[in-house]
Amino acid sequence: MATAYIVDAVRTAGGKRGGRLAGVHPVDLGAAVFDAIADRNDFDTKAIDDVITGCVSQGGQQTMDVGRNAVLASKLPDSIPAVTIDRQCGSSQQAIQFAAQAVMSGTQDIVLASGIESMTRVPMGSVATLFMKEGLGHYKSERLEEKFPGIMFSQFAGAEMIVKKHGFSKDDLDAYALESHRRGKAATEAGHFKREIIGVEIDTPEGRQVHLVDEGIRFDATLEGIAGVKLLQEGGSITAASSSQICDGASAALVVSEQALKDHNLTPRARIHHISVTAGDPVIMLEEPLFATERALRKAGMKIGDIDAYEVNEAFAPVPLAWLKYLGADHARLNQHGGAIALGHPLGASGTKLMATLLGVLDATGGKYGLQTMCEGGGQANVTIVERL
Repeated sequence: MATAYIVDAVRTAGGKRGGRLAGVHPVDLGAAVFDAIADRNDFDTKAIDDVITGCVSQGGQQTMDVGRNAVLASKLPDSIPAVTIDRQCGSSQQAIQFAAQAVMSGTQDIVLASGIESMTRVPMGSVATLFMKEGLGHYKSERLEEKFPGIMFSQFAGAEMIVKKHGFSKDDLDAYALESHRRGKAATEAGHFKREIIGVEIDTPEGRQVHLVDEGIRFDATLEGIAGVKLLQEGGSITAASSSQICDGASAALVVSEQALKDHNLTPRARIHHISVTAGDPVIMLEEPLFATERALRKAGMKIGDIDAYEVNEAFAPVPLAWLKYLGADHARLNQHGGAIALGHPLGASGTKLMATLLGVLDATGGKYGLQTMCEGGGQANVTIVERL
């Protein structure tokens, strides 16, 4: 079977809801990362076989195949096709895996995996609630209701279930959240994000600027401040401070075959070592990365100690904490440059975003193997293992 390589991975700096990227159309966010891939890599972009774009809230400004619209808005040739996919929060990680499968099967040689999400302009859940308000029905069918009576598949409820199941306290969650901000701050100040973040021009009250720093990082975060944030639900443990930040952003990764490396004189940053996706309990929902990682390591013939860096999406603090506990993983190797609690979680864009950060961590630490996993709606999880070259 052919090998798939990652040549480059980029992302925008995160924008808070209503923040610095709120004035940018999501199509233009996508175009910005596509332009960066074209500018940073010296090859004929007409050779790109396909663009696969993850996006969760496919409505309004993110509808009509937002990935294709981003191609048309970018400097990429109009002849490049694109498809938009939804595997919930793992959408653009799945885009990487679909790209890798295309390359490994020999059907395509250069595929651009990407993700786009403006949570300001297309709010989370709006594509369901707007239809319901118009009397156009609910996503839950009669047969689904029979199987899961009275259950609304809430990620917030699932996160609280993980807290109770794995025995975490609110103090545990708050301490983890503080660490995310401190790591994000340290990585920013050390310049670790310079290679992965591409600038986006924005209008501000001070004039035209280039957005280059993740807006969600609290550079002055304290444990006292985090601990004082209101609980999301009475009797629970999770607050907005121990949850991923609503975020605007886009990201992309260039996945190619060995033949494309030779034909276009490209230098790979990493080899894709393993890809998989699993599904489990849709009610607790966010726990699946634990079991997906266990299975992925087994299929790859590896142990958790073989992995030098892990990116486990911080949808809520109990998710990476439970992952660490279940796998007996090294906390020092987890989300070393901060995670979604500090940097933001732009839903469909987070998969390729995390890959850009994972490659940066491996470069900074000299690590060989990196693992990325994501909890997803419906109780699903993707796992991608890469080898830095």
